[in-house]
Amino acid sequence: MKGLQSNMGNEDRVIRLLLGLIIGFAGIYFNSWWGLAGVWPMATALFSFCPLYTFLGLNTCPHKSVR
Repeated sequence: MKGLQSNMGNEDRVIRLLLGLIIGFAGIYFNSWWGLAGVWPMATALFSFCPLYTFLGLNTCPHKSVR
């Protein structure tokens, strides 16, 4: 089975990680289960892979030069 190929660049990953943390902490602060919505952006940031990007044909990962 082939592994998932990264389709997210570093800037995208940092933004998603921060957004996920903010949503999670807001859920804890306001005692709301909506804080669980922060799991998705954090998971995609940690795995460097977004299934929605694959569906839409997007890729923010910089191309590496091959020698």
